[in-house]
Formats: sequence, C-alpha cells, structure tokens
Amino acid sequence: MTYTTDTLTTRSRHVSARIDPILMVTTGILAVTGIVMIYSATRGKLALAGLDPHYYLKRQLIFFALSVGVLVVVSLFDYRRWEQLATVLYVGIVLALLAVLVGLGSSANGSQRWIPIGPLQLQPSEFAILVLIIVIATYCARRPEGLELRDLVRMVLMAGLPIVLIIRQPDLGTAIVCSVILLVMLAVAGMPGRYLVLLLVGVLVVILVAINLGLVKHYQIQRLTSFLSPNNASTTIKYQVDQAKTAIAHGGIFGQGLFKGAQTNLAYVPYQQTDFIFSAVGEQLGFVGAGVLLALYGILAWRIMRVAQMAKDVFGRLLCSGVFAMLMFSVFENVGMNMGIMPVAGIPLPFLSYGGSSMIGFMAAIGIVTNVHYRSTR
Repeated sequence: MTYTTDTLTTRSRHVSARIDPILMVTTGILAVTGIVMIYSATRGKLALAGLDPHYYLKRQLIFFALSVGVLVVVSLFDYRRWEQLATVLYVGIVLALLAVLVGLGSSANGSQRWIPIGPLQLQPSEFAILVLIIVIATYCARRPEGLELRDLVRMVLMAGLPIVLIIRQPDLGTAIVCSVILLVMLAVAGMPGRYLVLLLVGVLVVILVAINLGLVKHYQIQRLTSFLSPNNASTTIKYQVDQAKTAIAHGGIFGQGLFKGAQTNLAYVPYQQTDFIFSAVGEQLGFVGAGVLLALYGILAWRIMRVAQMAKDVFGRLLCSGVFAMLMFSVFENVGMNMGIMPVAGIPLPFLSYGGSSMIGFMAAIGIVTNVHYRSTR
C-alpha cells in the first residue's frame, strides 16, 4: 500500500511539473469569469426584448466546452510538428480569408468576416493570428545564422497578404494585432534594431498612402483616432466610449454588485458582451474586481514568458513570445478602449468577450504554450 501511494505521489508530481497548473487555473478562472460577465451583460437586454435571457449564456457555454476540447488536443500535440505544418496552415488560412471576401462568408454590422459551419459562425481572421505566429516562428527558427534585411522583406510580404485580406473584411483590430505580433516576434528573434525602425517607418508610409488612396475608410480613421480627439469623434463612437466610461465610473471601489448596475442592466453600453465587456466588470465588481482581473492577466503573462525562457529551442521560444504578444496587446487595447485611452479597434478581451472563434483561438494559444512547457520539462 505504501508503494502504491508513493508511486501515485511521484506520478502526480511529474504531471504537475510538466503541465503548468498556475497557467491552466488562471485561464480557467478568466474563462468562467467571462461566462458570468456575458450573462450579466445580456440577460436584462434580452428580457426587455421578450427573448430568452439565457441565449448568450448557453452559446458561450457551448463555445467554452469546444474550446476546452481544443485546448486539450493542442496541449497533447507536439509543438515541433507545427513547424512541419506551417506552409499548409498558411495556404489554408489565406484561402479561408479569400473565401470570406468572395461571398462564401456571412456579414454583420457592415463587416464580411464569418463562415457559417452548421449552427456556428467561425471567423477565419481569429485563427489567422495563430497561423501567423506559427509561420513567423518557423521562418525565424530556420535562420540560426541570424536575420538580415532580405529576411525582413520576405516576412513582411508573407505576413502582409493575410493582413491585407483581413483589412478588406474590414477588420482593422485583428490586422493591428497581427502587425504587433510580427514586430514583437522579429525583436525576440534578434532582428537588428535598425531594420525594426525601418519596418515602423515603412508601416507609417503605407498607412499614409492607404489613407490618401481611400483604401482606409473615413469611419475607420475616426475609430483609430477617437481617443486622441474625443470631441471630433463620430456620434456613435463617442456614445459607445462615454457609456463604457460611465459604467466603469459607477462601479466605484467595490462595484454595484454582481448582476447589478443601471448601465449594464438597462443595456446602455452597446456591444457590451463583446468589445465592451470590461465595462460590465468595472460597474459590477468595481476598481477592486477590475484590478483582480488585470492581475490574473498579469499572472498569465508571467507564466507564458516563463515557458518561453524554459523552451529548449528557438521555435518554442518564438511561439510563446507570439502568444504573449497576442494576449497582452489584446488586453491592453481592449481595456484602454473601454477607458477611452486607446482607439476603438474591436479587439476582444481574451477569454471574456463573447464569441466562439476568439475563445477557441485563445484556448488553442494556451494549448501551444502548455505543450512547449511539457516538452521543456521532460
């Protein structure tokens, strides 16, 4: 009996060493918090409209179950095989983005972003972020002698194709996330600083040209510059941000209480279950609750960077760095947008915003990090 107990204890220690429990628990807490916040932000609006107040709750629970399955599968998949699949994934995601634009996708709120698959609406641009991380990590890992200017040109062209297709949907928020990931991963891969500066200058030139040629719409420019000049923002954007800020302000130190708060219950904040879910957290849980939420994201960032440092190869380190950039920039942008200090770019808050594609994408990203950790501790 003693031998059996010691054996089980030893095995449990091995499991806990190979799978980061802090990373997994933190991810679970954030996802469950998101389910509760989505329900609190939508039940009143649905009830007033005479609809099922549990509609979004039920769907998010389904998304959560699917994403947990994806997390488990990706966690068990040897991350080194992603390098072998990089080309196939890249071609597949480009074709999916093209399919959305040529009429195979569905549209909502003026955007053509989704492909209907049965009862689900999948958004290829959300998965394009992960594919881009894998492709960039693959290219850089195969250049152990160092990155040069021609490598920068190749990667910009390689990343530019899906980014342009995403902008055409239009989905500027996801395109911005992809651009930030490219910059961060190049820096981690050792791209010389002068080339990174050249990349930033090139991006600014492209933006100016796109604006002058009318490729970027006027309302998109207003969304991206609204935080710099709130008084000149469109009425819609100004109303969205003002209502979100009011909701957060009403929360005070300890919040109005779960499922309480006029801004949330009376549906004053547009798109509160998606882009502005942080305002529901601020109103109901207050400064303390919002602070705890941000602390959880901080723990998530710490664990991901720890795994990046533990990785036994360049490919694993770059994968984790890309996931870190994806998650942390999304948090920074979304929270800042809710507080009026960042542009309204439509970037979801990881694990909290409503949506199946974003939830599955973020869970898959954590799965990749988990497998890197597992392989690093064997």
